[in-house]
Amino acid sequence: MPVSPANLILILLLCQLMGPAASGAQEELVGGIGGFVIFPLTHSQDRIDSIIWFFERTTLVTIQPATTNKSDTVIVTNRHNQERVAFSRGNYSLKLSKLSKNDSGAYVVEIHSSSLQKPITQKYGLRVYEHLSKPRITSGLQNNKNGTCVANLTCFLEWGGEDVTYSWNSLGMTSNESHNGSILPITWRQEEEDMAFICMARNPISSNSSNPIFARKLCEGVAGDLGSTMALRITLLLIVLVSLLILLTIWRLKVKESNKEKRTDTHLEILNCYPPSGETSEYYTISNPNTTIPEENSINSLYSTVQMPPKVEKPHSLPTSPDKSTLFTYEKVI
Repeated sequence: MPVSPANLILILLLCQLMGPAASGAQEELVGGIGGFVIFPLTHSQDRIDSIIWFFERTTLVTIQPATTNKSDTVIVTNRHNQERVAFSRGNYSLKLSKLSKNDSGAYVVEIHSSSLQKPITQKYGLRVYEHLSKPRITSGLQNNKNGTCVANLTCFLEWGGEDVTYSWNSLGMTSNESHNGSILPITWRQEEEDMAFICMARNPISSNSSNPIFARKLCEGVAGDLGSTMALRITLLLIVLVSLLILLTIWRLKVKESNKEKRTDTHLEILNCYPPSGETSEYYTISNPNTTIPEENSINSLYSTVQMPPKVEKPHSLPTSPDKSTLFTYEKVI
């Protein structure tokens, strides 16, 4: 007896709440980003009432197989998946397209039939991988002494590095050699035949190989790098020396200019303190009323005796006091 749409929706809701009771071995599947994967469904039931697919215990798709009176009824839970799911007519294997990393996880399918006491379940595990980019090779710990070149080659990927294995092929020797791992140590002498090293990267869905690295070119690059390093050091040393000379020259010019300004200031101070010879010097005498006025010769002698140098702070101003009788003269003292 076929299941009515109402009963199908009820079954869908119950499965959504309870999740699948999966049993048996899990089948592992892999897919690439942007590609597709098919979940094979195998069973021997002639009469199937419904098929329910789960992803991480969440209902993905529910199918009610076709009968003589109607076609298949398919209910896709998430609208986003409507254009991504398809089924093989007859056995209802699930095809999931436009894969992304978020599609990785556990999938379970349940086959319900009125002739079975419990549904048939099958489990799947899906891993979605990126397609590998072209591997790149770097060299490190290089040494080139006495004609022997020693280096470590490292193979790496710029993206898509999940579950990746690396291997190397060494070409050019009497017999080609292989090596597993991302790091390849090499030793090569200049008198030997040139060699080529190729890195191969693989993941479960793709593989890619690097451009070949030649031993002779690599080891010549080591010597060139050493010469370049020495030249760089010499250049940096010259830059430092030139910078020091420029700074020293600027400092000397500043010191010279500062000394010149000091000499100019000193000269101006001297002019302020000692006026030119053309100006008349100022003198001052203190007259005492009890002192007898000397004769002209004595006055001239006293005049020359009491001649005082001008003050530095105020050379052209002389203080006067109202309490003292101070007289200023240029020719005679009264």
